[in-house]
Amino acid sequence: MNFFEVLIPIFGVFLIGYLGVKLLKVEVKPIATMALYLMSPFLAFQTFYQHAINLDYVYLGIYLLLLCIISLAVCYVIAYFNKWDRSNTSGFMLATSFMNNGNYGAPLILLVFGETGFQYAVILMVLQQLIMCTIGIYIAAKGSETKGIKVSPLKEVVKVPIVYGAILGIVFNLFQWNINEQWMVGINMVADATIPTVMIILGMQLASISVKKLEVGKLSIALVIRLAIAPVVTYFVTLPLPLDEMVKDIMVVIAAMPTAANTTMYALQFNAKPSFVSSATLTSTLLSVITLPIILALIL
Repeated sequence: MNFFEVLIPIFGVFLIGYLGVKLLKVEVKPIATMALYLMSPFLAFQTFYQHAINLDYVYLGIYLLLLCIISLAVCYVIAYFNKWDRSNTSGFMLATSFMNNGNYGAPLILLVFGETGFQYAVILMVLQQLIMCTIGIYIAAKGSETKGIKVSPLKEVVKVPIVYGAILGIVFNLFQWNINEQWMVGINMVADATIPTVMIILGMQLASISVKKLEVGKLSIALVIRLAIAPVVTYFVTLPLPLDEMVKDIMVVIAAMPTAANTTMYALQFNAKPSFVSSATLTSTLLSVITLPIILALIL
């Protein structure tokens, strides 16, 4: 398999969003808001409604949480020995500990592992969103360089409807409540359009990133952890889990994803070294063209 052929269509969709900003000056915020609040709940509902609920969901959640904790611990140790202040530490954690398994990871899994793998990718996306809306926002707020900012992570979770879509899907699945066929057609239409939309949004976000001054040393460490060390740690984390080998492979690939685009928005919102986080998002996404084919070649 030529892995570059797998990545080319993904970056082709990213390019659509990039050109939309550069040539047509399309604003990313309203489209991102639409995808987050109007479309993603339907994708989450479809995923949890149509597929059997089992212990795999628990294991996937444990994996994501454990990977996040390990990454944050490594970041804290590095920050401690480098004597970074709170803001630099938070920015480093945001750039390193949260991967883009939504608008990059999910479509990649679909192309490599097919529909069966894609359902696990969407489950991971929903669970990761929950982690980012709690731990990620807390870290960003803690590292804020702007005085007077107060944040409640719980309130931020309440605002994210993708969680409600997932809960409804689980409830309808467990109680075996059937949805009218015509209604399901509408749900599937919105759900199926979500991934292409968020891929275009990532391209738009990349076009909006301004890298004025690269902190090469700190950025290099963040990239090594995000793109190389995280998938290796994940490989060992998955070994004792009673999961199918394909699911374990998906977990390793997801761990090798570049920095999540949402971290840039969090860093900007709370002024937690947004320029550094933005540079990590952009450079890790570009470097993933090289690192991901290597990861895929090793596990497949």
